[in-house]
This record gives sequence, C-alpha cells and structure tokens, in this order.
Amino acid sequence: MKSSAVHMSKRGSPYLRRAIWMAGAIAVQFDPMFKAYYEKKSAEGLRYMNIIGHVSKKMTSVIFAVMRDNKIYEPVLPAA
Repeated sequence: MKSSAVHMSKRGSPYLRRAIWMAGAIAVQFDPMFKAYYEKKSAEGLRYMNIIGHVSKKMTSVIFAVMRDNKIYEPVLPAA
C-alpha cells in the first residue's frame, strides 16, 4: 500500500535547509530554469509549498553539480 503522507526529511542543518528553501522561493521568480520547472510542477497540479520543496531539491542537485565540476552556473532551459 502506497502512503500518501510523505514528509520532508528533517536531517541536517535547519539553517541550511531554510536558506535553500528561501532561495528556491526566489529562484522561481527570477531564474528561467527554476521558473520553467515551477510551471511544469504547477501544471501537474501540485500546490505551492510542495512545488517549492521540489525546486529546493533540484537546487540542491544543481549546487552540488556546480561545486563538484568546479564550473560556473548556467541555467539550462528545457527544449520547447
């Protein structure tokens, strides 16, 4: 049986988690890649807070990739 009560992990630094959450909320307004991702998730019927959680997870992956590869961040827009 699949559980519908999925919650955000509370492991790690709460300060870092909040900072990434707040950065995600701003990124959907100003960054074209995250804005497109927000609109995609919104079209899927997700609610705002849930979408920001998804954006935060994606942002964490992007931050990790930028640090791992030692490259400058360049937004990648999905093909229209």
